[in-house]
Amino acid sequence: MSAEKITAETRTEFGKGAARRIRREDKVPAVIYGHGNDPIHIKLPGHATMMALKHGGANALLELDLDGKTHLALTKQVQIDPIKRHLEHVDFVAVIKGEKVTVDVPLLLVGDAARETLVVTENPTVQIEAEATHIPEAIEVSIEGAAAGTQILASDLQLPKGSTLLVDPETLMVNVTEQQSAASLEADLEVAEAEAGIEKDEPETEGDSEAATEE
Repeated sequence: MSAEKITAETRTEFGKGAARRIRREDKVPAVIYGHGNDPIHIKLPGHATMMALKHGGANALLELDLDGKTHLALTKQVQIDPIKRHLEHVDFVAVIKGEKVTVDVPLLLVGDAARETLVVTENPTVQIEAEATHIPEAIEVSIEGAAAGTQILASDLQLPKGSTLLVDPETLMVNVTEQQSAASLEADLEVAEAEAGIEKDEPETEGDSEAATEE
């Protein structure tokens, strides 16, 4: 994954009021942490940063040009306004080329499983160690033609060269099961209701209806 290049500015104002002023300028307040240095408070161009994060995914790597000095920064936390959907704040971790970092990478299912099956993603991400400049945007998992009973474990994932799996190799990632029929689903529901002590009202018969009318 190559780093997106963005020009940053030093941020000298802090607090909610300052953050609102920065956002009104279509810029985003951000902080770079890491390597034992004091946090670096910056502001970034809003649109360019949003596009870079969309392109790079959850672990977007940015090359931030600040006052003529380049900072290689790995995205760690992104705050987005739940209504307006614009960036509110971004936390970065400073990294060095060649340095290995721990990241959670999303899985990307490819293909279609066999008919009448249900594909369940038990774990949508997998934790790996990888070079900061070689973090995959996603790890592809082929389910093409997978039959019911197929289970894909963490050890089955094809990791990028130089990456190391950091979770138990036996961790279940994707599970392919038989698709439950409507009759089977109804039977399971009835059992669950019985166990919970839920009693269904008997359907009213035509005789019951007539008797109620006569009364």
